[in-house]
Amino acid sequence: QVQLVESGGGLVQAGGSLRLSCAASGRTFSRYAVGWFRQAPGKEREFVAAINRYNSITDYGDSVKGRFAISRDNAKNTVYLQMNSLKPEDTAVYYCAAREGVGNYYYPTRYDYWGQGTQVTVSP
Repeated sequence: QVQLVESGGGLVQAGGSLRLSCAASGRTFSRYAVGWFRQAPGKEREFVAAINRYNSITDYGDSVKGRFAISRDNAKNTVYLQMNSLKPEDTAVYYCAAREGVGNYYYPTRYDYWGQGTQVTVSP
């Protein structure tokens, strides 16, 4: 089992940057694929980015491609989401999620473990 804690959210102006972190407990974090999702009020949870357990394959949602970058440091049990060129429509609660597996996963239902979320607000 793994526990996830997100941090790094906050208020930023459009065009700015934030880096989110997802810290995981447990000694077997390297066995887990990790994804970032976001959810804005009144909307469904949206896939943002995913990284496989080997830190070799990354995938992104269409709305963030070219602006966001996911990475991981298995020695620190941490996954990062670097968010650049932020837009007001990026405003949401951002969640990290994990599951054991060798690939990347794009749907919330494929993940077994979730963090509590961190709020990102982008002002115009």
